[in-house]
Amino acid sequence: MTITATQRYAYTDLPRLMGLMTGDEKHGPAATSTMDALWVLYDRVLRVAPDRVDDPGRDRFLLSKGHGPMAYYAVLAAKGFVPESWLPGFGSYASPLGHHPDRVLVPGAEIGSGSLGHGLPIGVGTALGLRAQGLDEPRVWVLIGDAELDEGSNHEAIAFAGPAGLERLHTVVVDNSSASHARPGGIAARFEAAGWSAATVDGRDHEALYAAFTAPHPGRPRVVVAQVEPKSA
Repeated sequence: MTITATQRYAYTDLPRLMGLMTGDEKHGPAATSTMDALWVLYDRVLRVAPDRVDDPGRDRFLLSKGHGPMAYYAVLAAKGFVPESWLPGFGSYASPLGHHPDRVLVPGAEIGSGSLGHGLPIGVGTALGLRAQGLDEPRVWVLIGDAELDEGSNHEAIAFAGPAGLERLHTVVVDNSSASHARPGGIAARFEAAGWSAATVDGRDHEALYAAFTAPHPGRPRVVVAQVEPKSA
């Protein structure tokens, strides 16, 4: 089965779309760090479409790194999930586009974000639920930030998903060097120790991202660590 989003804009339109969103608390570095990974996912990998947001066979994308969602909203607008006219109202009282995505208000958003560290556990539960229903085609994608790995809930999810063989579960860790605690061997090593398939790539290289996102990993969940410039740069 193929579900694809309608092509409306190009990647080069994203800065303009993001520029339409003004106001306070934009968390610009958090947004721009995710831009390339989000684009490659929605443009070339995810089986989702604006007119099939409730299709049982769709891929599920969970934005756990929900603070600074401008790039996410820009990609959703580029792919036809939300109208471009919504973007200038970002963060205002009456806008559906809040400083964290709301799954009730934003078409295509699978979860509402908030506390860091909740997305990957939800992803594990989603993958288990799909397995229990016999839905073998949908894939679950979770995008987290490297700082979220300071949260213990993520490590419980990592430790469970590997032995459980959740091969439909995929995690993208956008690494902008903002974590408080270093991990011996790097981020990928933490996942590999729990039985995950792992890759670390340049988070601005679209071909490298695509290759890592689509690499086979039978019987194991997959993590792609997308390294971008440090948050303080």
